[in-house]
Amino acid sequence: MDTPPDPASDTAPDSPPAYRAVLEEVAPRLRRLRAKRGLTLAELSDATGISKSTLSRLESGQRRPSLELLLPLAGAYRVPLDDLVGAPEVGDPRVRLTPHSLPNGGTFVPLTRSPGPLQAYKMVITDRGSEPDLRTHEGYEWLYVLDGRLRLVLAEHDLVLRAGEAAEFDTRVPHWFTSADGRPVEVLSLFGRQGERMHVRAKPRSTT
Repeated sequence: MDTPPDPASDTAPDSPPAYRAVLEEVAPRLRRLRAKRGLTLAELSDATGISKSTLSRLESGQRRPSLELLLPLAGAYRVPLDDLVGAPEVGDPRVRLTPHSLPNGGTFVPLTRSPGPLQAYKMVITDRGSEPDLRTHEGYEWLYVLDGRLRLVLAEHDLVLRAGEAAEFDTRVPHWFTSADGRPVEVLSLFGRQGERMHVRAKPRSTT
């Protein structure tokens, strides 16, 4: 099979890390919180064990905040650590699914949004005929049949995988797959670079 092109291969130019803006807001947030509590630097130093000079530099932005400094402050102010750093809200976790055509028929939908050693796809494989067109390429693939029956030809092996069955193989081995019964088959594919193997953990069956 032809490997689906990676839609995330074009990355945007480097931009300043988002955490820098978060850290810059820590100093004024600490100043406001201490003023709201009506505490002096000396009183806060006694409560946290942090020297007055360090506290002053934290509030002026001259000292970079660290976990060792923020944890005692969060405890003294009785607020969650997130309130001190103003952690950004979690973004929308949903992946916008956009179908693409497979070179040999069918469609695939990328399930991963960023480049990396492993890429996940949902594929719908159609009937590609009965005569295998074996292909090879760099990589390692793990296939899981979601629905339907998949015919997988791998070197001298000619197999039929049903829903709930999986296969993994080095894609340098000649391979090809199609629908086993003429109907579309839905497949989850994890594709990795050469030498990247999939690690599947399964709960052992009970012997009782």
